[in-house]
Amino acid sequence: MRVLLPPSETKRDGGAEVALDLRTLSFGSLTPIRAETTAAVVALAHEPADMMRALKLGPRQAHEVERNRNLLASPTMPVLDRYTGVLFDALDAASLDAEARAYAADHVVVHSALFGLLGAMDLIPAYRLSHDSRLPGVRLKALWREPIAAALAAETGVVLDLRSEAYVELGPAPVRAGAAFVRVVSVDGSGRRRALNHFNKQAKGLFTRALLRSRPHPASIDELIAWAHEAGFSLSLSPERDAAGVRELELVA
Repeated sequence: MRVLLPPSETKRDGGAEVALDLRTLSFGSLTPIRAETTAAVVALAHEPADMMRALKLGPRQAHEVERNRNLLASPTMPVLDRYTGVLFDALDAASLDAEARAYAADHVVVHSALFGLLGAMDLIPAYRLSHDSRLPGVRLKALWREPIAAALAAETGVVLDLRSEAYVELGPAPVRAGAAFVRVVSVDGSGRRRALNHFNKQAKGLFTRALLRSRPHPASIDELIAWAHEAGFSLSLSPERDAAGVRELELVA
């Protein structure tokens, strides 16, 4: 099983004094693109005003330019520890035991606009780049979409897509029985369901944390739904499917 998570705009500082090595990251087929994006980010960071415009940064976020300028020499730490924000705070990687972290290494993937698909324990520096950032001569969607889609299509087990729709656009998951997109919803007193915005991140973080602590190995979406119910989550197939026929699950927060 692969669990796909979105990244976060915010990152934790620090890490081990080990520089970024693109060759060690998961999904090696993406290495040439990573080299292109990192080179473009570092180059733009030497023009602070241009980078702040490209990343839509305000004056209080000027430190993000320095992070990008030092990208290739900065300390690194595991992906799951690097990201902060609502989803990753709920996941609370620092409190997970060794078995949960090992399971994460095998099953959790975070989709970065800079690095593409990352394994949960890959070592990365702090950086700033979003799905809608504009780099000179680089269109992120054109660059990433087909290679990421191909990498995900090569996965043979269950693929559970917890990414935001913006990151799905940078590389869709395969359309097949064992793959499903998760939408977080709330249910009102009359039974009506509506999609959530801010609180969907917390729900995804808590759901992923439960997976890491329980460490199931579902062979199908149906088995995953059964595990979710046993773990106290309301997860079910949506009665609606989009025009492309992608399976969609609803997680009730």
